[in-house]
Amino acid sequence: MSAATLSVRVARRRVEAEGICSFELVAADGAPLPAFAAGSHVDVQVPGGPTRQYSLCNDPTETHRYLIAVLRDAASRGGSAAMHDVVREGDLLTISAPRNHFALAHEAASHLLLAGGIGITPLLCMAERLANVGAAFEMHYCTRSRERTAFVERIAGASFAPRVQHHYDDGPAAQKLDIPALLAAPQPGRHLYVCGPKGFMDAVLGSARAAGWPEAQLHYEFFSAEVAPQAGDGSFEVQLASSGRIVVVPADRSVVQALAESGVTVATSCEQGVCGTCLTRVIDGVPEHRDLYLTPEEQAAGDQFLPCCSRAKSARLVLDL
Repeated sequence: MSAATLSVRVARRRVEAEGICSFELVAADGAPLPAFAAGSHVDVQVPGGPTRQYSLCNDPTETHRYLIAVLRDAASRGGSAAMHDVVREGDLLTISAPRNHFALAHEAASHLLLAGGIGITPLLCMAERLANVGAAFEMHYCTRSRERTAFVERIAGASFAPRVQHHYDDGPAAQKLDIPALLAAPQPGRHLYVCGPKGFMDAVLGSARAAGWPEAQLHYEFFSAEVAPQAGDGSFEVQLASSGRIVVVPADRSVVQALAESGVTVATSCEQGVCGTCLTRVIDGVPEHRDLYLTPEEQAAGDQFLPCCSRAKSARLVLDL
C-alpha cells in the first residue's frame, strides 16, 4: 500500500436488494485500514473502467474492513456495471484512503437524516455513529419498494431501529413521506442530511430552503448529475497562470476537454461536478458554477470552480494551473 492508494481484497460480496450489491473490502496485506469518519467515501478504481466514489456504510469504529454498496445504474458509463458484472470475492482492487465532504455537525442539538434509495449508504454510517455517541436523531428512508430497499435486516436489528421510518413509493399513501410537512418548521440546532437521486435531493433541499432552514444546517452529497450544454452557451478563454498560455473553450466543450485537447491534463473522476477531484482555484474572472459539489457560499466567493462542468460569465478565467 502507498500513501496515496490502498490495495484491498473483496472479502465478501452480497446482494442487498434488487439491483444493489455490497462489497466488503479488507486490506490485501491484512493490516488495519485507515480510520474514517461518518460520511466518508473512497475512490474505487473499477477494473477496466473509470474511478468512482462510493460511500462507506459500515460502523466507523471498525478498522478491519470497509463496506460499500453499489446500485446498478441503467445509464452506467462503466462503473456500476463493472462492479456488478466483473468484481468477485477474492479480487484485488485499488482504492483511495477515505475522504469526507459530508461530515456530521457534531455540535448540532439533533439530526434529521433523509435517504433516497442508494443514498442510504453514507446516512447508515451516520446513524451508527450518532447511536454510538447517544446523539438525538431520526432517519427517513425512501425507496421504490421493499424489494429495492438495501440493509433492511441490518437496520431492523440495530439499536437505532426505532428511529428509522421506511417509506415505499408503491406502498399505501399514508406511509409515504410528506417532505414539505416534515421540513415545515426548522428548529435551532437541528441539522438536515440528505443523499439520494437528484430529484429526491432537489425536493428535500427546495422544501427546506422554502421553509427557511439556514444553509449552515443543510448537509448533502450528490452521487451524479446531468452535464449537458445549455442554450446560450458561448466560447470563452482560460489562461494558465503558470505560463500565461491562453486556451479557447468552445461552446460545445468543457474546460477540461478544451485543456486536454491543448495538451493540458486536469485530474478528473466523475466529470459531473459532484466529486471535487478537478477543483481548481480561480485567480481572476467570474465562473459560472454548474456543479453540485461546492456550497452556495463557496460558489458565491468565486475563487474556485469545477472545470469538468462549470463555465465562465466573464470573457476570460485565469486559473491556478
